[in-house]
Amino acid sequence: MKVDVLLGLQWGDEGKGKVVDVLTPRYDVVARFQGGPNAGHTLEFEGQKYVLRSIPSGIFQGNKVNIIGNGVVLDPALFKAEAEALEASGHPLKNLLKSGKSVLCEGAQGTMLDVDFGSYPFVTSSNTICAGACTGLGIGPNKIGNVYGIMKAYCTRVGAGPFPTELFDETGKKIRDLGHEYGAVTGRERRCGWIDLVALKYSIMVNGVTQLIMMKSDVLDDFETIKACVAYKVNGEEIDYFPYDISEGLEPVYAELPGWKTDMTKMTSEDEFPEEFNAYVTFLEEQLETPIKIVSVGPDRGQTIERYTEE
Repeated sequence: MKVDVLLGLQWGDEGKGKVVDVLTPRYDVVARFQGGPNAGHTLEFEGQKYVLRSIPSGIFQGNKVNIIGNGVVLDPALFKAEAEALEASGHPLKNLLKSGKSVLCEGAQGTMLDVDFGSYPFVTSSNTICAGACTGLGIGPNKIGNVYGIMKAYCTRVGAGPFPTELFDETGKKIRDLGHEYGAVTGRERRCGWIDLVALKYSIMVNGVTQLIMMKSDVLDDFETIKACVAYKVNGEEIDYFPYDISEGLEPVYAELPGWKTDMTKMTSEDEFPEEFNAYVTFLEEQLETPIKIVSVGPDRGQTIERYTEE
């Protein structure tokens, strides 16, 4: 058996908790492999909202084993309170793999915050990339199966550090308000901007992503025009790769696509997607050379649409 890995491709806050919750019924085990209690995962279902800090997001599905790996930093007091409320438990991972159990490894933060491969020094203290699942759970690289990369339909970042597509105008404020972009644990206001395909290509490469999951598509429902960064301009030269150093003089180069101007929050099938949204998804898939298998159109568990279901 191989394990599948689910992780964020941007600067965190991509919506990993919701997707883990949605995918958990397909697995026997959900294992968190890195991060600490500062990395909150938010889940919404049956009219209730939950924020998890250390415990894996598969805890709500019942009859599943949820593991907290050695790569996770625990705050004893916070973990005790969380564990008492949710009655979490854990078991050895290698034995589960040998017995044929299916395992989903859950990451925290995002690729661009990786201590080695992120936007150093504005990073976290652990390896947030797929390789972190090996060191954070004690499994070999040859045991990695699918790698699910999660991204928003736009981009956000909390705290200091480079953010090439950040918006300082009313558009950025609109995205923040519509997306409720405030930290799940800290409550901090998130910086918002258009999707950065240059950074995403880099994230897909270092993680070996096999499938993409796009979150918060509905946040862009009311925009006339959608922008996507396809290159950077550095010292007058246009580049389409993520540079070793992101300087203040870097400028994003955008492609513009028409918005769909349609409320997608009630949609339950990709057959209902407006033409403009399908065009946006196709554009992203072509640019990133990776299929977008799941699209989220709202915060609730049920607002999750799978694509390519007939394959």
